[in-house]
Amino acid sequence: MIDRWKNRADQAPGEDVVYWHMLIGEHPEAVALARTAQQRLARFSGLHMTPLTWLHITAHIAGPASQFTPQQLTQMADTATRLLASTPPITVTLGKILYHPQAIMLAASPPEALAPLRQAALSATRQVTGTTVQPEEQAPWTPHVTVCYSTAEQPAEPIIATLGRQLPRGDIQISALSLVIQRGPERQWDWHPLATARLGTAM
Repeated sequence: MIDRWKNRADQAPGEDVVYWHMLIGEHPEAVALARTAQQRLARFSGLHMTPLTWLHITAHIAGPASQFTPQQLTQMADTATRLLASTPPITVTLGKILYHPQAIMLAASPPEALAPLRQAALSATRQVTGTTVQPEEQAPWTPHVTVCYSTAEQPAEPIIATLGRQLPRGDIQISALSLVIQRGPERQWDWHPLATARLGTAM
């Protein structure tokens, strides 16, 4: 494991970033799985736990909030709602654990099930702002729920031995995509949901 923030530029106080998130902190199944994982990992230092309230699946980082007007943010949410109007709520399964040098996550499976939300977030941002496709938007996307971030260099083997590769599966239904402003550094979790694009509004 490595320190996520050692060589990573983080937002300074007063700097805001706009995200598209699927907020799942109100799903009991997701909270129970994340709590179980965090309790097993509690004996390890150098891990920063995601607040259960803000459990999420990130669809897209839209960019610095300074690049958007309030009107554009409203238009983005309205556009995403229109794009997802014919998409019914989507059920995904959590339980498989993913390990990354910077984080420990729960996979959201099958990953292709959430592709419509990813595309809606990308398309809504492009349509409203007039931006073009960015290279990172074409990279493979693995939807996941981050349980914790690493804040230190340490061997992963003891962590993997403690947590394992799989938790009891839990199904959750994704029915909305949210625009969220994150104020300041990541670890402060100063999040402010702005608008929600709901799935299946035309059904």
